[in-house]
Amino acid sequence: MPYRLTAFGKWPAHFVLSLFLLVGVLGSHSAMALFPSVDSQGEPLPSLAPMLKQVNPAVVNISTFTTRKVQQNPLLNDPFFRRFFNVPEQQMQPQQRRTQSAGSGVIIDAKAGTVLTNHHVIDGADEITVAMEDGRSYTAELVGSDSEMDIAVLKIKGDNLTAVKLADSDALQVGDFVAAIGNPFGLGQTVTTGIVSALGRTGLGIEGYESFIQTDASINPGNSGGALVNLRGELIGINTAILAPSGGNVGIGFAIPINMAMASISQILEHGEVRRGQLGVVIQDLTPELAEAFDIDRYQRGAVVAEVQEDSAAEKAGLEAGDVVIAVDGKQVLSSAQLRNAVGVRRVGDKLKITVLRDGKEKTFKATLAEPASVKVAKDSDIASESLRGATLQDSEDGKAVVIAKIDPESAAASSGLRPGDLIVSVNRQRVRNVKEFTKIAANSGDRILLRVVRGQAALWVVLKN
Repeated sequence: MPYRLTAFGKWPAHFVLSLFLLVGVLGSHSAMALFPSVDSQGEPLPSLAPMLKQVNPAVVNISTFTTRKVQQNPLLNDPFFRRFFNVPEQQMQPQQRRTQSAGSGVIIDAKAGTVLTNHHVIDGADEITVAMEDGRSYTAELVGSDSEMDIAVLKIKGDNLTAVKLADSDALQVGDFVAAIGNPFGLGQTVTTGIVSALGRTGLGIEGYESFIQTDASINPGNSGGALVNLRGELIGINTAILAPSGGNVGIGFAIPINMAMASISQILEHGEVRRGQLGVVIQDLTPELAEAFDIDRYQRGAVVAEVQEDSAAEKAGLEAGDVVIAVDGKQVLSSAQLRNAVGVRRVGDKLKITVLRDGKEKTFKATLAEPASVKVAKDSDIASESLRGATLQDSEDGKAVVIAKIDPESAAASSGLRPGDLIVSVNRQRVRNVKEFTKIAANSGDRILLRVVRGQAALWVVLKN
C-alpha cells in the first residue's frame, strides 16, 4: 500500500527514522541546503543530487592500454617440429597483443591537474587516458605510484577542471553515511550509497599497508580508484577492493582512508616515489598467551618486538626484544599491523615517540626513522649457472635465504623450473643466507648445481646445469 507523504504523521516509521538520521549526520542548517525541500508535488523529499552535482565532475574514468607478448607453444622452438608441420617462419616472430582495461580516479588538485587512482589500475600500462564526466578526455602522465599502498598519481593538462575537497578520514565513525562514485564494469559514472560498516580493517592480504574503511556502498570491478565521499561531498577514501566469495558484490567493500593515502601522495608529488622510513624491528601481535608469559595483563593489546635489527633506528633508540609497543606518538597501538601502518606512512628522518611495556612498566623512546636497509642483488655476471641467467637474486628480508625477486620471461632462467618468490636456502648442500654466500659457492660448482628451494610451505630440490 503506497504512503502519501503529506505529513510526518502519515510517513512510515522507518522512513522518518532514516530522515532524522540523515539530518543528524549533516549536523547544520547550512548543510541542509544540499537537500531540496520539496518534490515536484510540493512534498518534502531528501536527495543527494545537489551534493553529487558538485562532486561528480571531479570523478573520472580511466582507460589503460597495455601491450603484452603472447606466449608461444614451446613445441615451436623445435626446428624438426616446424619442418614436419611446415610452420611458416613469420609465426616464429614474437607476437604482441594490445589489451584495454578500465578503472576510476578522482581529481584532487584542479589547477595542477592532479588525479588520484589505484596502483593496480595503471600497473604496466603503456598509455593512460582520463575521461571527464562532460565527455572530454586527456592523455595522462604517470607521476609515480606506491604499490604497497596501492596508490598512483597522474597528471593531466586541462582547463576548467573540478577538484574534490579532502576530509579528515580520522574523524570517521562507524555508521556515517557515504557515497561511492566510480565507473563499475565500464558502464560510466555510477553512484551508490551506504554507511561506514567498520574502520581499520587489516590482515586482508590485499596490500602491504592496510587500514581500510569498510562500507556497504556497492563497489564493483571498475570502481577501483574512485571516490568515497561523505554527505558534504568531501573525499574520505579511495575505493580499492571488495570481498566477493561468490564473484559478485556482497556488501563488503574497502577504501583507503584519504589521510593514509596522502602520506604517499605528498612524497610522490615531491620526489616521484615514496621514501619510507624504517624502524628496524620484527614484530608480532600480543596474544593472551604471550601477555601471560611476559607477566602483564592478559587482555593487554599491542605489538611484541620479536627482534631488533642491528644498527637500526630501533636499536639506536633503545628498543629491545620483548618490548610490547602500546602507542606511537600518543596514539594507541592494538596490533602489529597497526604499528606497521604507523611507521609505514612516515618518511626517512621522521621522529617517533614509541611507548612500550618493559618488565610491566611503561617507557617511552624517541626514534629517528632510517633509510631502508640496502638489499644486495646478484648481477648476471656473478651467477655461475647459465640456467639462472635472467633471474634477479637478492637477500631475503629476514637475512636467512636468497630470494628470486623476478625472472625475465625471455631468459634461460624462465625454463629452470624456479619461480619468483622462491627462497634458495642451500647450494650443493651448503647453507646460504645471502647473495654473497650463494655466488661464492655457485662459482666453485662443476657442471651442475644443486639447489634446495622453499616454495610456500613446501621444500624441493632443483638441479641446474652450468
